[in-house]
Amino acid sequence: MQLANYLFFTTQCEAALDFYTRCGLGRVTALMRHGDHGVPLACEGMRGKVMHSRFEGPGLLFFASDNHDAEPMRGSAHMLILDNRATTDRLFTALADGGEITTHLAVQPWGSYYGKLTDRFGVQWMLDCLSQTAV
Repeated sequence: MQLANYLFFTTQCEAALDFYTRCGLGRVTALMRHGDHGVPLACEGMRGKVMHSRFEGPGLLFFASDNHDAEPMRGSAHMLILDNRATTDRLFTALADGGEITTHLAVQPWGSYYGKLTDRFGVQWMLDCLSQTAV
């Protein structure tokens, strides 16, 4: 068994996937569009938008799509566990570009180097680095 998140966007899925690729999280490994392969459209405005995608990187897997009835994301976050503070800093900065930092990266009372943000697409990310070394 493996748990994988599924992100729902209204019309920005492809832009979000491009952003996550540029951040260095991984890449899109599968993508289908609304209106392709004879799949009926829920509405004409969805034609060409992402119907289903798979995004993979080292230790990371999630799925995403555009949906005309998608609700704003809330109540869930991607939590990335890292073992290098320099990588954590770089990734946190990249994901925060155009978003909102809710907890700045810092050593927390439980001992982890941790920060939380909501990216420009409304997706929440928590980065947790167990290393105390600022390598």
